[in-house]
Amino acid sequence: MTTLHDRALGALTGLALGDALGMPTQSMSRERIARELGPITGLVDGPADQPIAPGMPAGSVTDDTEQALLVARLLVDGGGRVATRAFADALMAWEGRMRAKGSLDLLGPSTSAAITAIADGGDPAETGSGGTTNGAAMRVTPVAVAVPSADPDALLRAVHDLSFVTHNTGLGLSGAAAVAGAVSAAVDGADLDDALTYGLDLARRAETMGHWVAGASIPDRAGWVLRATHAMSTADLADFLVGVVGTSVQSQESVVSALVIASRFRDDPYGGLCLAATIGGDTDTVAAMAGAILGATHGPAGFPADDVATVSSVSDLDLAGVTDELLALRRSHAPAAPDPA
Repeated sequence: MTTLHDRALGALTGLALGDALGMPTQSMSRERIARELGPITGLVDGPADQPIAPGMPAGSVTDDTEQALLVARLLVDGGGRVATRAFADALMAWEGRMRAKGSLDLLGPSTSAAITAIADGGDPAETGSGGTTNGAAMRVTPVAVAVPSADPDALLRAVHDLSFVTHNTGLGLSGAAAVAGAVSAAVDGADLDDALTYGLDLARRAETMGHWVAGASIPDRAGWVLRATHAMSTADLADFLVGVVGTSVQSQESVVSALVIASRFRDDPYGGLCLAATIGGDTDTVAAMAGAILGATHGPAGFPADDVATVSSVSDLDLAGVTDELLALRRSHAPAAPDPA
């Protein structure tokens, strides 16, 4: 039986491993991936002409893991609270480091627009009013580890307060809540179905919290897709995710695809991450979100130990240490929420 620590560590491990598996294929079409790389079955180097990660070595993580760990550090250093300006400054500093080393892996469109507005003196309550993409969802896993699912009000508040500055829309917030809810419930021992149900319930509440922006409801869309794809073959599922659901940076596409992959590959988590890395689009983020949910269900033992070790070594990660610090917050029931100071 997996322990609380196993499941929490599994969430961060799955996020990082999924991110690394999707690194060489991110922002590429499914057809190009098939033509140049074939099915992704393990960690591979980024091709020399990779749009975002050219030539990066196998096992390298991207912005998904790096920003999630940035959130974790801010939560721990703040005793469960992150000042809005500190969060914005940390994101700007992260992008500055990426630019300095010539990386093309920069802030996503919603986050970049919000952070620029804050730097220009904008009101944090308004800077995220157009944020509908998956940036909040991709980096929310540390919040899910730090806040127990037994207190859904606290978890929803934590998701909102860490996300609203960049993604203060029903779509952005509900996408983050869906991932956070599923991960937190799984860390507490819920099985995959119950974890997804909890996440979608939390997403339902979150979609009324931010600015309204036209777009399909994430919990409605996810519920329908989960039912519609239940009996599909894996090949048909991949076609459906690419052609009907979508794998773009938009939350109602990539978050839904991640939830569906987690559901289908509940007994083969590594296979699910490889599929996510193969189907094109925002592959690293889809695989990272699915990996966080599957990892929280299985613990790190659900993934190949050699690949986990490679990612930890190549990307210089101390996920066990971060897990210990986040679980200290969880046990203290400290609110993992930023204040506006």
